Amino acid sequence: MITVTNFTKHYKGFAAVKDLSFKVRPGQILGLVGPNGAGKTTTLRALCGIVPPTSGHLLVAGHDIVKDPIAAKQNLGYIPDDPRLFDTLTVWEHLAFTAAAYRVANFERQAEALLQSFELSHKRDTLVHNLSRGMRQKVAIACAFLHDPKVILFDEPLTGLDPQGIRGIQQAIRERARDGAAVIISSHLLSLFETLCTHVMVLNLGECRRFGTMGDILTEFGQSDSNSALEAAYFTITQDKQMGEV
Repeated sequence: MITVTNFTKHYKGFAAVKDLSFKVRPGQILGLVGPNGAGKTTTLRALCGIVPPTSGHLLVAGHDIVKDPIAAKQNLGYIPDDPRLFDTLTVWEHLAFTAAAYRVANFERQAEALLQSFELSHKRDTLVHNLSRGMRQKVAIACAFLHDPKVILFDEPLTGLDPQGIRGIQQAIRERARDGAAVIISSHLLSLFETLCTHVMVLNLGECRRFGTMGDILTEFGQSDSNSALEAAYFTITQDKQMGEV
């Protein structure tokens, strides 16, 4: 579903991402982790077609995001870390607008189900500028799910959510993956990855330091499956690279 080949992105001579290649298959959930400035958000934005690659190829559901952007985006759902919603539209109007943009016929039933799933039914007719940060995040996710995308990208999906909201979003992500979606999650919450992700990629200074299944990453560093296992592996990977750069 997601294929990235030799992706490089330069900003005024600075390499934000360097020769990155990986795949995410249907049903897999990839956790993208790394220090600030590692290239995580740049990679997600390139997959969405927001920023063009300097070189390399990025395929979404078999469609090149540069050469065939409309077909790629029809199969894509993207939730940024700070979703830009329309302050003068209600929650329901956001869903209706999204349905029109993606040409989703008879969207009402699916929209009502999403409102119920994300506990937004009682806010159906509320203007989004009157919603809390966490509820706005839920609206953005509901809109991203409405057209049943085959590829879903999250950049810090749990920002502003309470514990109940976090549990609901995690369950929704698992359900989408079980239905065959390929998911990438960028987050600094390593505990989220341990309980949710099937695969992990560690980025540092724009380069892939490790990519593999969660079990492979933990086994490589001799860690057991515990709350601190991935954290210990993460610091070992990133600190080794930083020491090599000194």
